[in-house]
Amino acid sequence: MELKNIEADKNIIEKVTKGSIAAELGIEIGDILISINDTLIMDIIDYKFLISDDYVEVVVEKQNGELWRLEIEKEFDEDLGIEFTNPLIDRAKSCRNKCIFCFIDQLPPNMRKTLYFKDDDSRLSFLQGNFITLTNMSDEEIDRIIAYRLSPINISVHTTNPELRVKMLNNKNAGKLLPILKRFKEANIEVNCQIVLVPGINDGLELKRTLEDLSNLHPSVKTVAVVPVGITKYRRGLYELEGYDEEKSRDVLDLIEKKQNAFLKDIGTRFVFAADEFYALSNRALPKYEEYEGFPQIENGVGLMKSFEREVELELEKVEGGIILDSKYVMITGTLAEGFLIGISKKIVNKFKGLDLKILAVKNNFFGNSITVSGLVTGQDIVEQFRDYGDIDGIIIPKSMLRKDTDVFLDDMTIGDIEDHLDAKVIPVEVSGKDFIDIFRRSRGDRDG
Repeated sequence: MELKNIEADKNIIEKVTKGSIAAELGIEIGDILISINDTLIMDIIDYKFLISDDYVEVVVEKQNGELWRLEIEKEFDEDLGIEFTNPLIDRAKSCRNKCIFCFIDQLPPNMRKTLYFKDDDSRLSFLQGNFITLTNMSDEEIDRIIAYRLSPINISVHTTNPELRVKMLNNKNAGKLLPILKRFKEANIEVNCQIVLVPGINDGLELKRTLEDLSNLHPSVKTVAVVPVGITKYRRGLYELEGYDEEKSRDVLDLIEKKQNAFLKDIGTRFVFAADEFYALSNRALPKYEEYEGFPQIENGVGLMKSFEREVELELEKVEGGIILDSKYVMITGTLAEGFLIGISKKIVNKFKGLDLKILAVKNNFFGNSITVSGLVTGQDIVEQFRDYGDIDGIIIPKSMLRKDTDVFLDDMTIGDIEDHLDAKVIPVEVSGKDFIDIFRRSRGDRDG
């Protein structure tokens, strides 16, 4: 390899973990990773794959232009302890589909540009759990997934009917899904699948067909999540769709529960799981905790309510009885989870005597009232609908309302904006029973957990 010909204009190291291999070798923030084992690093997947051996030769360019060749012996799969300025190293790959149900196409105008970017990148699937369609990938990229054994991969399936998938995704390559999934099975690549369900399009018999096709690929296809289509008020000029109501949601759950029973008998797992929204819309009780089989798709809104409920109950068992508080909080949620959180709040106030915990279900005027999930509640809707609760100790919001690792809502309002408008402290919290109950523990000065 001719080091002098390398264009080192990326792979800039942003963080070096204290005590790591990189730190011990003198690698510093601002250095540039050039190669591993004489192979140029094009993206994070190259890095993760090439760094996994127990002996590697790494070339780093120092900030003064020096090239260091480092011979490193380490544990297999042990990382060097470095992070890059751009976690992908190069640009994320955009989606060329025109899905009839695409949520991004339904966003209002004049929001920040990053919200309109559609990714369909296998690297983001591997690294962050994003779902991809496989329609925007070349044969070489599919080969690379198999060669590097990128697993698990999260795939948006929607349907295994080739003609219907082409129609739903508006991409002529969309019908090639099953042959690719079969290749993944042969290579022992683990796959989690998602189906965005659209009434009258891919539900009913089409959903049954899709689930049967995917179950034939088990255990490579490990799980399937079924989530309802989201429809905002900004669908003008788009494919005409309708959302799920109580009756249609019950039909979906009937089909899924029937298939779960069959799969449990045939392949030893329920395999397919319905999003919490279907249970809330149908007013049907959530499945039992153990029926979620470890909550493999909780990030997809499958079992989030049941998991949270169990975590709250376990944390409340640790709280001494008879604790008296003089505290008042308001918990913000979307309309979908209102009844669920009212039930949770009753359990909490029974444990913390004197605690006043109100639930405010915010109607989504920003995106439209058909959007009911908490994660899409905006700051301006909170401000407009917040009532006078008197002197309160805090407004509790789930962190899912905020852009990741920021204090910014989808409408660009910030936590500070809310606090200024409402003259109250805003407390963002993970959807975690412990984090939630810790708020009230701290109210009485008990920080033990």
